[in-house]
Formats: sequence, structure tokens, C-alpha cells
Amino acid sequence: KVLDASTLSFGTRVRWFAICFVAGILCSFLGTALLWLPKGIKLFAVFYTLGNIAALASTCFLMGPVKQLKAMFDPKRLIATIVMLVNIL
Repeated sequence: KVLDASTLSFGTRVRWFAICFVAGILCSFLGTALLWLPKGIKLFAVFYTLGNIAALASTCFLMGPVKQLKAMFDPKRLIATIVMLVNIL
């Protein structure tokens, strides 16, 4: 069922999931580390946002973007999704 959403092979999907997930974690940690520099708030905001976007993209590779969006906007998760998206912006 995982392969129904995309033409990518399962191995490719897992590989890109790992790449995006690790990039998201690194960006988030880098943003946190840069927080202590002068003008670090802006750098934190940029890198932390990029990290969150990369983490969301990683799950899109596993589930597929349409299934990901349907799961995010499910009534049980709607409030959490809206809060997260508003805070990313």
C-alpha cells in the first residue's frame, strides 16, 4: 500500500525519508545553537522553521503527499495541524 501513492521504489522513499529527517534534526539543532549569537533569534527562526519543514517532508516520502495531508487534516488532528502550521509561519 505504501507504493500506491508514488512511482518511487520503497528503498528510494526510505532513503529520502532518512535524508530529510536527519536534515530536519540538524537544522533544528543548528538553529538552537545559533540562538545564543547576536541576532541569533532570526537565525533560530529560519533554521528551526527549515528543520520543521524538512521533518514534514520526510513523512511525505513515506506516506505520499496526498495521504500525508489527509492524515494531517483529519478531524482528530485538525487543531494540532493548524497550531503547528500557524507557528511555522
